[in-house]
Amino acid sequence: MREALLYEKLPDSIVRCSTCQWRCRLAPEKFGACGMYQNQDGTLYNLNYALVSSMAVDPIEKKPLFHFYPGTLAFSLGTLGCNFSCQHCQNWEISSADSRTLQLRCQEIQPQAAIELAKRHQCQGIAWTYNEPSIWFEYTLDSSRLAKENKLYTVYVTNGYLSPEALDTIGPYLDAWRVDIKGFSDSFYRDLAKVHRWREILEVTKRAKAKWQMHVEVVTNIIPTMNDDDRQLEDLANWIKNELGELTPWHVTRFHPSHHLKHLPSTPLTTLEHAYEIGQKAGLKFIYIGNVPGHKSESTICYSCGRLIVERLGYQTKVLGLAGSKCRFCGVELNFRTSS
Repeated sequence: MREALLYEKLPDSIVRCSTCQWRCRLAPEKFGACGMYQNQDGTLYNLNYALVSSMAVDPIEKKPLFHFYPGTLAFSLGTLGCNFSCQHCQNWEISSADSRTLQLRCQEIQPQAAIELAKRHQCQGIAWTYNEPSIWFEYTLDSSRLAKENKLYTVYVTNGYLSPEALDTIGPYLDAWRVDIKGFSDSFYRDLAKVHRWREILEVTKRAKAKWQMHVEVVTNIIPTMNDDDRQLEDLANWIKNELGELTPWHVTRFHPSHHLKHLPSTPLTTLEHAYEIGQKAGLKFIYIGNVPGHKSESTICYSCGRLIVERLGYQTKVLGLAGSKCRFCGVELNFRTSS
């Protein structure tokens, strides 16, 4: 347990949390929307500091991040809880858990120990993933500072609902913002995740790129009957192009029935390929179809000369045509972060 970094004390021992966009106003003993911040006698505490439910050595492509240190390994950590209630969550066993199970289902890994484990497993970076990283913000902040001191890259795999204040606090130490933009309508976000102010996700994502120069990649899990209409896909693709830039990777991924949406079918390949075409029409240079192993769109092709730049088959990656962030063959900018 750790006192929260970003909150305001109000009269009558009430507090207002400023970690994420919910900005929960909590009476004594009450919990935030995430279930992992609690007002204890007028002081706000984060309950899951350093309590890890999930840990793995993952290819960075699994996040998915395709233009960020391709072919490297990321030491990946998750905890319990989430500030969203997504109907299709594939990690619902941990995201829907509450603080009563923390000690039973988690092991303690302090920031320094996490860094040592990352280095021991020959990882080039560390990622907070599996559930929303903002709900143990203090832990990710302390860990990211240590990671930078140890020359490790840092990654948030996020729903994007972090507050601007929190983003600016961790901004100097965070390299990649892999954000889910789940759809592009009020009704969709309300129905899927019980979120109303979803456009704040867009603003914080723009801030991550513009103010902090984070590498940004966008994922949209396309759910039949919910966010597979042309209007949402066109608006989203155009927003990425206009606000983040035409070289921003957009991953359109196949939905598999899960959690409360088991009654829906998996996304047809034709739907994913139609989304790919919508992205191309909007002017995006890099659209990737995900959760379809072996699909030709997994690999990166130079949009200028047509040469194969990064070959991917599942999580097997071969870097063939990069010179820093540019195409080795024709010199055009491809928006890659690499160690060279």
